[in-house]
Amino acid sequence: MSYQAQYERWLHSPALSQPEKDELAALSHNAGEIEDRFFSLLQFGTAGLRGVMGVGLRRMNVHVIRHATQAFANVILAEGKAFAAQGVAICYDCRVHSQEFARAAAEVMAGNGIPVRLFEAMRPTPELSFAVREYGCAAGLNVTASHNPPEYNGYKVYWSDGAQLPPQHAAAIAAQMEQLDVFDDIQSLAYETALNKGLITLMGKETDDKFLAHVLAQINDKASVAKVADTFTMVYTPFHGTGYQQIPYVLGELGIRHLHCVPEQMVIDGTFPTVKSPNPETPESFALALDLAKKVNADLILGSDPDADRVAIQVKDKNGQYVQISGNQTGVLLLDYLIGAKKRAGTLPADAVALKSLVTTDMARVVAEANGVKSYNTFTGFKFMAEKKNQLEAAGQGHVIFSYEESIGYMIGDYVRDKDAVTASLLLTEMTAWYAAQGITLLDALDALYAKYGYYGEKTLNLVMPGLEGMALMANLMAKLRQTPPAEIAGTTVLHQKDYQDGTERDTASGAVSPMALVGSNVLAYDLADETTIVVRPSGTEPKIKVYVLAKGKDSTDSQEKVAKYAAWAETLNELAK
Repeated sequence: MSYQAQYERWLHSPALSQPEKDELAALSHNAGEIEDRFFSLLQFGTAGLRGVMGVGLRRMNVHVIRHATQAFANVILAEGKAFAAQGVAICYDCRVHSQEFARAAAEVMAGNGIPVRLFEAMRPTPELSFAVREYGCAAGLNVTASHNPPEYNGYKVYWSDGAQLPPQHAAAIAAQMEQLDVFDDIQSLAYETALNKGLITLMGKETDDKFLAHVLAQINDKASVAKVADTFTMVYTPFHGTGYQQIPYVLGELGIRHLHCVPEQMVIDGTFPTVKSPNPETPESFALALDLAKKVNADLILGSDPDADRVAIQVKDKNGQYVQISGNQTGVLLLDYLIGAKKRAGTLPADAVALKSLVTTDMARVVAEANGVKSYNTFTGFKFMAEKKNQLEAAGQGHVIFSYEESIGYMIGDYVRDKDAVTASLLLTEMTAWYAAQGITLLDALDALYAKYGYYGEKTLNLVMPGLEGMALMANLMAKLRQTPPAEIAGTTVLHQKDYQDGTERDTASGAVSPMALVGSNVLAYDLADETTIVVRPSGTEPKIKVYVLAKGKDSTDSQEKVAKYAAWAETLNELAK
């Protein structure tokens, strides 16, 4: 069916409300917008769905939610009645329409005879992962667009281990969506009817208490926090999102007495009125937190994204100015601290393992291995870290104590299989207080790690390529880089060219090709002669190519000069894509 025919069908469908029809009718003379909304389904990828809210096949709306959920239900039912009877856990965040979308998904699962455990109100993403595991559910579903701008929403799917869906199941859902009609093939049971029949059960405080007990069990050194409790001051912001209750609670239980929460951003609001984008990776997002930190002379600023699965921090430098510590740096600090804290507490497993994504600083591997902890790379995405954790531990080949990505995501403990800002906030605060008890800031600690392990510098560049044209540009860029792999980058020889799609590594000088352990992802990497690695990959959730520059230098200046040089090269890829 053509995009124009799809538009006409939606415009006249009895499934649409009058406001939805009015929205479509207003587009009648905008052929480009009609094409963008209806030329295909919103792509169901390994992270599920994510897109701008609105009416249409390629927008996030209740009809697309029902369609995706029917496909998900079919995949669950294909595993057998006993598996489906384990039910599905459903969660949602603070965004506009999130509760509506979550209830619509619950109605479709119930309509297919699959029991649902639905959170009574919004909750952090890691608690959804926990609930799947705690209640032995077949799968999980979370309505969230994480840190995206307010016009976005999303649909994350989880399997029975509490991790995001593995690629084969995501592909199965995508295939089902291609076969199912968006309106005619949906089985749904009204919310109140499903509640009365026991097909929807609401989760609340009882699940919170179980989750938070596991979080608090991760505390390593409450005594050190107590030593500075009278003087240690911090600021927290949830950016209007789901961390607003649980993170202040666990920090209080840790012993933090002087916690100041940004009042304007403790207000739940899916339009995120106080920030341009609710992304804690962006230092500008911390403007209100920074103002409060200056007033109270805070030692630490901490912010979690709207679904509370990622967290970023800022601390004071020698000049009294607050600076943001990157995800790469934060992860290295936390890994080093956890190893030391667990050694001091006698809780470090003999077979401890740390995991990181292949686009995360190699400094983490160096720190881990220098302290007797094994380290492994995975593809980007915590489902791959969860898969590796499950494999290693099932085979008795190690116990994973920490997993992280450069994009401020951290997974700790055995009770979740996704990034977790609640637990990470607790431990980042414990770490900062532990250093404060010794008269050391996190920046001092980071400098000491550089002096000990080497000077690493990193930068992530986002080459934004929106719309239909952008999809073609992204594909074109990756194709060109494969067809003509660069022998040098910014004047530096490329030693090895790695293609993770087919899992091959090519020696530039000899042309020899050898297999790699990781295979099956649209990622290219280049190891350079000056100890720099550059990684190029399309984002799985946003219309952009991500380029990661991972450098090592003889000192801080050298590493940063390398980062700047290769970042300039990365910017030229926009032209190459055309």
